[in-house]
Amino acid sequence: MTFPSLGLSEPLLRVIGELEHDAPTDIQRAMVPAVLAGGDVWAAAPTGSGKTAAFVLPLLERFARSPFASPRRVRVLVLAPTRELAAQIGEVFTTYARHLEPAPKIVTVFGGVSANAQRVALRGAADIVVATPGRLLDLVETNALSLSQVSTLVLDEADRMLDGAFADELRDVLALVPRQRQTVLASATFARGVEALARATLHEPTRIDLARSPAAPPEIHERAIEVDAPRRTQLLRHLITTHRWPRVLVFVATQHAAEHVADKLRGLGIGAAAFHGKLSQGARTDVLDAFRASELRVLVATDLAGRGLDITGLPAVVSFDLPRAPGEYVHRIGRTGRAGEAGVAISFVTPESHAHFQLIERRAKRLVEREQVEGFEPVGTPPAPVRDGSTGGVKGHRKSKKDKLREAAAALASRSSEPRRTS
Repeated sequence: MTFPSLGLSEPLLRVIGELEHDAPTDIQRAMVPAVLAGGDVWAAAPTGSGKTAAFVLPLLERFARSPFASPRRVRVLVLAPTRELAAQIGEVFTTYARHLEPAPKIVTVFGGVSANAQRVALRGAADIVVATPGRLLDLVETNALSLSQVSTLVLDEADRMLDGAFADELRDVLALVPRQRQTVLASATFARGVEALARATLHEPTRIDLARSPAAPPEIHERAIEVDAPRRTQLLRHLITTHRWPRVLVFVATQHAAEHVADKLRGLGIGAAAFHGKLSQGARTDVLDAFRASELRVLVATDLAGRGLDITGLPAVVSFDLPRAPGEYVHRIGRTGRAGEAGVAISFVTPESHAHFQLIERRAKRLVEREQVEGFEPVGTPPAPVRDGSTGGVKGHRKSKKDKLREAAAALASRSSEPRRTS
């Protein structure tokens, strides 16, 4: 299948040729016609498979066929969980739209920077808005834009958008957009608990699931190295120097750990910087730009960097700390092995995290052979699991995440009881 056979017009095909894209990816072959048809779409595909272009191209094609009328109204709304991902999606829209006449007005808004410039950009409204939920709601509250005419809502990294961290903000956004709309969900993973929310958000969706396709996964060599927790920084330095990685993305659990590990690496003579949510947007942008330009060798990041960031030519990803949520493992390793290149994803498994890594393997349907590096063999042993005689361990008085997801799904379902059209 070729790009012209997907029903794309000449201005978009011209950009595709300029970008030297030879043929659509699997997700693009499946998703472009589905989005063009106007119905709801629920798409899962591996990271780096071209999901962003898979919804950007058909939405721009629909604009080209029927340019939005004047005065402008926001017709396409794309929500993303992080500022960096929102910025990347906005850039993709702008790149593919550069030959469209008339050109759509595309505005990207996110927190961490002054809202004044974003309000100015929204004067006269916009055709397409890419946003993080918090800043979007702030701008709506101050009458900088209206969502009453949105015809297509896209949730990128949809499993994050639907989980507990964004549930309240998403509920507020859904109350502001028309019930009669097209909704597109795109992500690399959909946890079981999130699926109920997805079903409540969508109406008779086209399901596209390439996440488990045997032909889809990139060439990523997964390794699990056993090491005692205090020796991880020295082992990391050893791996970086031994393999001569020009760049490596290192994941840690907390903002403090990101600063601490980056500082330790700098003390060992390796150029490193921390990347986390507490940094200003300007600092985050500067650090990412330096890393992409190979001015930094190591980026030490929280899971903020696990979603959507496209860093080409990244040979290695290291989980210094294992992800708390097993599903984040897939997103972490997906930062390497992109655009047809091979990569390695290494997890440090301490005696204390041994059982948690087994859980990650089960949830991710993987089996990664344990190995040890000479000179860094662990001396500790995995702690015995604590049993309380019940099947689910000790539960506190707070609601579990599954309970919260069930409640949110029920609330969405009750609000979606009215019939909806999907044209």
